[in-house]
Amino acid sequence: MKTVIISLKIFLFFTVLTGIIYPILVTGIAQLSFPNKANGSIITVDNKAVGSKLIGQQFDSAIYFSSRPSAISYNPLPSGGSNWGLTNAKLQKMVAERKNKFMAFNQLDSRTAIPSEMLFASASGLDPHISPKAALLQVDRIKKARRFSQLQKQRVIQCIHDLTEAPQFIVLGDERINVLLLNLEIDKIR
Repeated sequence: MKTVIISLKIFLFFTVLTGIIYPILVTGIAQLSFPNKANGSIITVDNKAVGSKLIGQQFDSAIYFSSRPSAISYNPLPSGGSNWGLTNAKLQKMVAERKNKFMAFNQLDSRTAIPSEMLFASASGLDPHISPKAALLQVDRIKKARRFSQLQKQRVIQCIHDLTEAPQFIVLGDERINVLLLNLEIDKIR
């Protein structure tokens, strides 16, 4: 009986330590050190949350830049890809459909090279970025849908250049643009 009581005391001690004290301590340090990141990097417009810098969203309207495809419909709970290999017939069919849809939606020539991120979902299914090339391929569609002048089109292109992020730590990955931030910026063009 003495062993059971000691075991319960140890169990309760570590439950309180790792289940209450440690999470409160880590959350407090995060809130003090980098509150924006600790709260999910939420983007607000007019005091209304419109999304996160960290999680991609679907943009179907012709007036906005399209995000890369998501195998999970941008739902952060199951976060993951399809895990289909390049030889999988379903993936090949899906990629061909995505390519045709992207080309038709943006009225591109059949010889246009489409960046891979517009054809393949990311591993998490939540990647909020596309390449500058993918963004530039969408500019004419956005110009037409928003009835922008040539000057406004140049401002959209400048937004793409201004919001292009360098590879992480200079060497990891490629240049990229956060689609939500880009779409919010083009909403400001008048």
